[in-house]
Amino acid sequence: MTPRLIESLYLEAMVLADEARGYFDHVAQNDRDVLGAADRVAFSCESLKVTTRLMHIIAWLLHRKAEAAGEVIDGGGRLGHAATTEPVVRDIMPEAARALIAATSDLYDRIVRLDNAPRAEESPARALMNRLQGAF
Repeated sequence: MTPRLIESLYLEAMVLADEARGYFDHVAQNDRDVLGAADRVAFSCESLKVTTRLMHIIAWLLHRKAEAAGEVIDGGGRLGHAATTEPVVRDIMPEAARALIAATSDLYDRIVRLDNAPRAEESPARALMNRLQGAF
């Protein structure tokens, strides 16, 4: 996994985190108010799921950045489990919430595939090149 890929995914995760914060802090109140009582509870649960997915993604990417910088050498830092959204629940959510659920789920699924992929041993020359690239 290259530092460029890690940085690209990190940027995507941070943009999504900012969008989620903006939505759930400001817009969501109006969207939530039109829902029934049970649906409001589901809405609150989904906002927590979006946040949890993003926290797991960002933590995983920060660990990968630290590995690339030579700050961590243990190779650990597995991706934490994040609950999925049931289609029936997703379908009752407001459009903006559905978009955030879909975007964070998609990014989480991509990170899961990267986390589960076998890790190739990096050559010493490639490791040095990656460290130099990360420094600039």
